[in-house]
Amino acid sequence: MTNNTYSDFRLYKRLLLQARPYRLHIAGIMVLNLVLIPLTLLTPLPLKIAVDSAIGSQPLPRFLDIITPDVFSRSPTSVLLLAICLLVIITLLLYLRGFGSSLLETYTGEKLVLSFRAELFRYVQRLSLSYHDKTGTSDSTYRIQYDAPSIQWVAVQGIIPFITSLFSLVGMIYVTALIDLQLATVALAVSPVLFLITQVFRHRIRREWSSIKKVETRVLSVVQEVMSALRIVKAFGQEDREEDRFLRHSHDSVKGQMRIAFIRGEFDVLIGLTIALGTAAALFIGVRHVQAGVLTLGNLLMVMAYLAQLYGPLQTISRKVGDLQASLASAERAFRLLDETQDVVEKNNARTLSRAAGGIAFKDMSFAYPDRPPVLRNISYDVSPGTRVGIVGATGAGKTTLISLLTRFYDPTEGSIQLDGTDLRDYKLKDLRAQFAIVLQEPVLFSTTIAENIAYGRPDAGPEDIVEAAKLAGAHDFITALPDGYETQVGERGMTLSGGERQRIALARAFLKDAPILILDEPTSSVDIKTEAVIIEALERLMHERTTFIISHRLSTLANCDVLLLIEDGCLAAVYSDVEAALKEFAAFDNEGRITLLETTDAPACDN
Repeated sequence: MTNNTYSDFRLYKRLLLQARPYRLHIAGIMVLNLVLIPLTLLTPLPLKIAVDSAIGSQPLPRFLDIITPDVFSRSPTSVLLLAICLLVIITLLLYLRGFGSSLLETYTGEKLVLSFRAELFRYVQRLSLSYHDKTGTSDSTYRIQYDAPSIQWVAVQGIIPFITSLFSLVGMIYVTALIDLQLATVALAVSPVLFLITQVFRHRIRREWSSIKKVETRVLSVVQEVMSALRIVKAFGQEDREEDRFLRHSHDSVKGQMRIAFIRGEFDVLIGLTIALGTAAALFIGVRHVQAGVLTLGNLLMVMAYLAQLYGPLQTISRKVGDLQASLASAERAFRLLDETQDVVEKNNARTLSRAAGGIAFKDMSFAYPDRPPVLRNISYDVSPGTRVGIVGATGAGKTTLISLLTRFYDPTEGSIQLDGTDLRDYKLKDLRAQFAIVLQEPVLFSTTIAENIAYGRPDAGPEDIVEAAKLAGAHDFITALPDGYETQVGERGMTLSGGERQRIALARAFLKDAPILILDEPTSSVDIKTEAVIIEALERLMHERTTFIISHRLSTLANCDVLLLIEDGCLAAVYSDVEAALKEFAAFDNEGRITLLETTDAPACDN
C-alpha cells in the first residue's frame, strides 16, 4: 500500500534528496543568484548620484568617495560621467551573471530531469504486470514524461529563486531601514496579508492541478490506444468516434486550465492590490518626509526604487508558493509511482542459477488477481526435464496465466512452483528469467534492426551467432533478400514485416538465447499453412532437449508433445500421456487443423 499523506514539506524533502547528487551545481546556481542581490542594490545608485550629486550639490556617497579618484568629485560633469560608468558596469555584470546562471540552470535542470526519469523508468519496468494491467501504460508514461520535470521546476526554478528572494528581502529591508525606518516598517506591513492570501490560494491551486493531471493522463491514454490499434479503428471506420472521445477528455483539460487561470488571476489581483496599497502608503509618507526635510529627493527616489525591489521578492515569494503547486502535484504523482509496492519481489538471500536442468513442479498451486475470483486452483503436476507439455483448454480457462507464473510475471497466491526442486521465489529474478525463451502468438519486435531484435535476449552475441540462429529459425533466406539484410529496420512493432517473418525472427531470438525451458503461446495461429510448416520445422529443432510448454489450438503444433494438460475453469481437469489418442478423444478437427474442445469430457472434474 502507498502512503496517502504527501505534505508540502515531505515533497520538498524528497525532491531535495533526489537532487542531492547535483548539490554542487545547485550551490553554484545559488551563488550566482545571491550575486544578484548586491548588483540589484547598486542598480538605483547611478540615478541617486546623478540627481543628488550631478544636478544637486550633495556629496558622493561615502564609500564611493573613498574608492574613486578625486577627479570624479571636482565637477558636475565628472560626477555625471561616474554615474554613467557605474550604470554601464552594473548593467554588464547583471547580464553576465544572467548568462552564467542560465547555462548552469539549464544543464543542472536537464540532468535532474534525466536522472529522475531514469529512476521512474527503471522502477516502472520492475512493477508487476498486475499493476500495469490495472493502471494502464499511459498513466506510467505520463508520470515519466510529464511529471518527472517537477524536480527541475522545484529544485532549480522554485526553491532557488525563493531562497534568493528571501535574501534579497532581508537586504532590501536593511538598506531601506537605514535610509528611513518608518518607510521600511510601512512597507513590511503588507507581509502578513500576502502570507494569508498565499495560504488560502495554495490549497485551491494544488487540488485543481491534481485533477488536471488525471484528465491529461486520460487524454494520453486515448492517443496511445488509438495509435496502437489504428488498423482496427480504420477497419471499423471509427475515426470520428475516437476524435470525439479525444476532444471530450481534452475539453475537460481545457476547463481545468481555465479554472486554474481564474484562480491564479484572483490570486495575482489580490497580491498586486496589496502591494499597491503598501506602495501608496510608503509614497505618501515619503513625500511628507521630503516636505519636512527629513529626506532628500534623491533619497526618496532611491527608497521608492528599493521599495519596488523590496516588493519584488515579496511578490516572487508569494507567487512561487502558488506556482509550485503544479510542480508539487506532479512530484506527488511521480513519488506515488515510486511508492507502489512490487508484487513480485526478489528475496535478499536469493539463490543464483546458471543453467537449470528444466524440471518443473506445480505444488497445489492457485492464483487469483486482486479482488477477483481465482483464475487457477489447486494445480499439481510434475514435469521432467526435456518434456514437451501441451496445454489445451477453452479461451479464458487460465492457460496463459499458468505460463506467466512460470516466469514470475505473477506469484502464486497459494502453493508454489518449483524449478529443479527449488521454489521459483528463492531464485534471483534475473537468473530465473534467463532460463526461459518465449515465443508468443503476436511476436514482439522493437523498432530497430533485425540483428538487434534477434540478439535482444543476448546482446553480446556476435554476427556469426545471429546468422546461425536465423538459419535454425528458417529466417536467413528472407532476411538476406532484404536490401539491408540483417541491418534492416523493422519499424514500430515490426510492422514492415509480414506476420510469418516476424514470427521467424522471434524464433531466431529464442534459438540465440539458448534457454533450457521454452514457452510457446500459440506460435502458429496467426500464419498460413505454408509458413506454419516452416515454423513447425524450426520449432522441432528448437524444442530438442528442452523442457517445452506449448499452448495451441492447432493439431499440427501439439502432435509432437509428450503429454497434454487439459485446463478447465482454472483447474487441471485431465492429463493425457497418449497424445495422439487424447486429441482424437476430446477434440474435433476442422479443415484448418484446429482443435475445438467439446463441452463434455470423460476427464475428472476439478477439485473445488
